[in-house]
Amino acid sequence: MEVIRVEGGAPVEGAVTVEGAKNSALKLMAATLMAPGVNTLTNVPNIADVHVMGKVLKYLGAKIDVLGEHELRIDTTTIDKWEAPYHLVAQMRASTAVLGPLLARFGKAVVAMPGGCNIGARKIDMHILGLEALGVHFDIDHGDIHATTPGGMRGALVTLDFASVGATENLMMASVHAKGTTVIDNAAREPEIVDLANLLNEMGAKVRGAGSPVIEIEGVGELRPVTHRVVGDRIEAGTFVAMAGLCGRPVTVRGFEPVHLGLVLKKYELMGIRVERGQHQVTISRDAPLASVDIQTLPFPGFPTDMQAQTMCLLARASNSSVVTENVFENRFMFASELQRMGADIRIEGHHAIVHGVKAFSGAKVKSPDLRGGAALVMAGLVADGVTTVSDIHHIDRGYERFVEKLQALGAWVTREEVPDPETDDD
Repeated sequence: MEVIRVEGGAPVEGAVTVEGAKNSALKLMAATLMAPGVNTLTNVPNIADVHVMGKVLKYLGAKIDVLGEHELRIDTTTIDKWEAPYHLVAQMRASTAVLGPLLARFGKAVVAMPGGCNIGARKIDMHILGLEALGVHFDIDHGDIHATTPGGMRGALVTLDFASVGATENLMMASVHAKGTTVIDNAAREPEIVDLANLLNEMGAKVRGAGSPVIEIEGVGELRPVTHRVVGDRIEAGTFVAMAGLCGRPVTVRGFEPVHLGLVLKKYELMGIRVERGQHQVTISRDAPLASVDIQTLPFPGFPTDMQAQTMCLLARASNSSVVTENVFENRFMFASELQRMGADIRIEGHHAIVHGVKAFSGAKVKSPDLRGGAALVMAGLVADGVTTVSDIHHIDRGYERFVEKLQALGAWVTREEVPDPETDDD
């Protein structure tokens, strides 16, 4: 099996450029189903999840050409299927993003129940309830979601119980071809939602209000293929920002909009981390000890759940005690037990984590519990005493391109290595 081996104590500094946003690129790829012809997406990250979405589109009949490292040409002219099978959807929950586009194009869809990181239920109930309001009929059979539109889709007011990103995206895409006007109330406000709305509008859709709690979509006819650049990945950027704050030396993180990490950067400044904001970049450094702060995860513009593990790692080395409250995913504290193996003092109480700062981490063998937790364990290893070995790194590959290489370029003592599988090791 492959592991990431980290030797602590290296002087980490320099500059790093982040890729296009994983959480945007996947939905933009799905949206190309709605515009028959050749669509081109640039600044697409070369990561495992993008490869899976590519397989989904190819299964449906798309032709995909990779132009350079970060550009995809997606020809959706010959799409002739409307079923996303379990063996692909089980690899990645975001595969359900094809539900709305398939309904818009064919008026029907079959999508397997989702898989992905083991961080919580992330039920698809809100997708179904919202689409039902547009006239979609659902049957759940043998783990598959069968969706049909017997009377066609019609615009409606849809109020979401929770500002779900996935539900907002599926509703936006499905309603583009609905008759009349659809209003999504309590819509997700993430930058990736705005990126998707921009793509749809470039294609000829009429989407207004993206980035606010109320999004209005006026139904239109056919969409046209376009060329679109994926927005920079604020979570990859935040991960390197957190690493720089932990290690202390100056690191410039480029290729994203600092406003997309607004609350994260404010919290980090309260911890004693210096943040110099620039155009499409920030420079991070720290001279003083880390101070303790409390955080609670909430939908954007709140503190992102995808930055919780990295921030807990920072707080575990802070001067006093902090409380981390997870309001989005119920299983996202699995990372804490692995960090405890490295000497962290963390107590879990329901959806709260009580984090008492310690003076040092100790290198240990740990397992990546999920995408962001895995990256945070590598981050902890950078300042740990001795060697840290992180296994189950397929989680990290889902969302970070050339993660080890980027860390090496910053001076980190980190390598990717092949080691014997535990089940077959004779030692």
